[in-house]
Amino acid sequence: MIDGPYVVLTVLGVLGTGLTAGVFCGFSAFVMRGLAALPPAQGVAAMQRINVAAVRPAFMLVFAGSAVLAVVMAVVAFVLWPDDGAVELLLGSGLFLFGSFGVTAAANVPRNNTLQAMEPGTREAAAYWPAYVREWTAWNHVRTAASAAAALSYLLALT
Repeated sequence: MIDGPYVVLTVLGVLGTGLTAGVFCGFSAFVMRGLAALPPAQGVAAMQRINVAAVRPAFMLVFAGSAVLAVVMAVVAFVLWPDDGAVELLLGSGLFLFGSFGVTAAANVPRNNTLQAMEPGTREAAAYWPAYVREWTAWNHVRTAASAAAALSYLLALT
């Protein structure tokens, strides 16, 4: 069981990764389905606006802050090793850093950048849109599961 000052870090980790999982889950469960049902020009334009709006302090503090916290908690895990909770902290940190933050950087952001460079009403955008929705959403499922699993792992470190 985690105790002392590490409790606060772990609770913040649970909150950050859980909030991130919730945002990603919303996209997987209904936002992308709603956008995919629009004509391509409207779906592309809407997603372009969402991608701009997402890079704001409120979400970035939670998302990037959770990544920084994951690094800190991985270090804490090595300090605590082999005490109770160390494995869960390390697992949660790895899940978030690689499965959420890493997948975002390697899979979702490049697709967002490609989409952002397109004019919504063009044939190019209309042709790219179905693949974008399918691939972006598939990777978003991975981010959702990894973020939720990280939150659960951090929570287990507290027990």
